[in-house]
Amino acid sequence: MPRYSSILMSLLVLVPALPAAGQVQFQEKVSYAGWPNCIRLSNGGIELIVTTDVGPRVIRLGFVGGQNIFKEYREQIGKTGGDEWRIYGGHRLWHSPEASPRTYAPDNSPVKYLWDGKTLKLVQAVEPSTGIAKEIEISLDASENHVRLLHRLINRNLWEVELAPWTLTVMAQRGRAIFPQEPYRPHPDYLAPARPMVLWHYTDMRDPRWSWGTRYVQLRQDPGATTKQKVGILNSQGWAAYYLNGEVLLKRYGYDPGATYADFGCNTETFTDAEMIEVETLGPLKRLPPEGAAEHTEHWILERVKLGEDEASIDRDLIPLVRRTDKYRP
Repeated sequence: MPRYSSILMSLLVLVPALPAAGQVQFQEKVSYAGWPNCIRLSNGGIELIVTTDVGPRVIRLGFVGGQNIFKEYREQIGKTGGDEWRIYGGHRLWHSPEASPRTYAPDNSPVKYLWDGKTLKLVQAVEPSTGIAKEIEISLDASENHVRLLHRLINRNLWEVELAPWTLTVMAQRGRAIFPQEPYRPHPDYLAPARPMVLWHYTDMRDPRWSWGTRYVQLRQDPGATTKQKVGILNSQGWAAYYLNGEVLLKRYGYDPGATYADFGCNTETFTDAEMIEVETLGPLKRLPPEGAAEHTEHWILERVKLGEDEASIDRDLIPLVRRTDKYRP
């Protein structure tokens, strides 16, 4: 039987009536992309699809009936079980610093969930290889295109561990990630450095997918690319964005100037290859005693906007949205 496209699959999900104004609709046992036990949250404007056959993971975010701004790996979606780590697509929770095999513990098993009328809580069983348990709490705003996600890592070992919550959102192809630079300050009034940036061994700053601007760094996803790119930054501005086909996903998240961050001080990272681009954020590094927890919050805002590649368009069309959502900055 041929596999349905992600758009057709999303339309199949939309058969139930839309929620009334000011309400969030919670649907259990929604079949999506071959997983029979997904959960759908919708406020009538936007929707999320969350897997429970694997995870914790958000596999879809989009306007009702519209594109999935997240990438789906067609050869992997719908699969369950096994010891092989699969990227699947969508949004996931890891722990940093990255190391193999520790970071790549599979999330191929069912997750427990609890819906209290406002928040959906996903609970993964303890990872046998790491002793870490993962939880995500998802709250969809009833009247705005806004989602709050609280990510939690719990140390179930009998010894202390050091880690950082690390959220990775796999975005669909042919879009563009946008990251703010720290504000310009003139010399010699300001002498201290302000824009820490970390490069990986395979990073090529001359790759044409990069745009190193005055106020923003942009990274385009190119399905024809033959190399991978990754950069990390310390981002005190508290936002990052992804633009695709007239829609923008804006992430809002915190920065603690007194904390230590992984990867030489990064709280924001991005990675791309021919299949996708990731917009990643990190919480501070923490030493967790047994049963200790580390938390990291993201706020997602999905809006329709026409956004050019020049910095003037970002200033004009994206920054007003950033300013309107400062209330969501942790």
